[in-house]
Amino acid sequence: MKGKRGWVLLTGCVTLLMAGVIYAWSVLKTPVKAEFGWPDTETQMCFTLTLCFFCLGGLLSGLISRRVTLRVRLLAAAVLVIGGFDLSAHAEGRLGLFYLGYGVLTALGVGVVYNAVIACVNGWFADKKGMASGAMMMSFGFSALLMSRAFQALLGGMGWKEIYMLLGTVIGLVIAVSAFVLKNPPAARTAAGTEKDVSTREMLKTGSFWKLFAFFTLLAAVGSTAIGFGRDYFRSVGMAENAAVTLAGLLAVFNGLGRLFSGWLCDRAGLSRTRMVTSAVAIGAPALALLACVTSSPLLGAVGLCLCGFSYGFSPTVSAALAGGFYGMKHFSLNFSVLNLVLIPASFMSTLAGRLYETTGAYQLALIVLTALSVVGLIVNMSIKKA
Repeated sequence: MKGKRGWVLLTGCVTLLMAGVIYAWSVLKTPVKAEFGWPDTETQMCFTLTLCFFCLGGLLSGLISRRVTLRVRLLAAAVLVIGGFDLSAHAEGRLGLFYLGYGVLTALGVGVVYNAVIACVNGWFADKKGMASGAMMMSFGFSALLMSRAFQALLGGMGWKEIYMLLGTVIGLVIAVSAFVLKNPPAARTAAGTEKDVSTREMLKTGSFWKLFAFFTLLAAVGSTAIGFGRDYFRSVGMAENAAVTLAGLLAVFNGLGRLFSGWLCDRAGLSRTRMVTSAVAIGAPALALLACVTSSPLLGAVGLCLCGFSYGFSPTVSAALAGGFYGMKHFSLNFSVLNLVLIPASFMSTLAGRLYETTGAYQLALIVLTALSVVGLIVNMSIKKA
């Protein structure tokens, strides 16, 4: 059984490593934007749509999980990803078609995969949910770095349209293969370590859920916004261009490491202590980045923003562990997909931060807001009690 669990976890990690392509948008959009001359606001809207439909895909997977088999959901997701990339490649400058392809179809497919794979693998590791979630979500986080590098390497010898179709096909095939490898665990193993199973309807009536939702919305908003600064922030604290670009790429690595470390911490220290560590890192990271702006210190800036990436990695892993730990594994697929909707309101914080930068010409005010949000998150976090 241990060997089988290992293969299940490995398959889940490889599948999510490929599916995390949506977070490589900052690189994937560049040749498209250059060819068609789309303005920043319109290209950025595609990523906002992507995050929204990614969440909706996860919700859809959770809603139908008890009526539609894991294999069918994953095969349908493979078709969506292949079709989405193909439609985007043939949009020919029609922004609406590109939105539909990448922002809707591909994102829906990835959302279904994310929810279905995590729910399946976590079921096999009811005794080590933190470790399993951390390993898978680290893979999902690393995808941005892997896919960005692959895209840039291929761009030297191929057009972006051909690369889009190639990416869609390869990712879709990996998802399709996983549909025949992954199987839901025996009911006895799913139930292991579960004190109480809470349905989604019951979960939504608890105060603990809404506090968790608020906490993870704030955490995701802080992390995703700070990471969005990337290269431009590093340049603003006096870093050389090459170093700024390199460190911006390493943010994905720290994001992945945060996912793995927080999963390990959940299993070793428990959910309550892990939540407090999460808040401590979330407050310290933007505060250090702010101090770097005031002192014009590239070193502090590197530490601060990399910690922001590390902190952001805590959000999906800890939320998955809490969804299982607070509400049980029987309804995990749908419960987790509902909690994961935090990405929708969180995604709008980056827009606000961009406006603050445009208004002030500096990152200080935006980082003050992020630090304040982290402090509010700590207050909410301290009030959370298990349902």
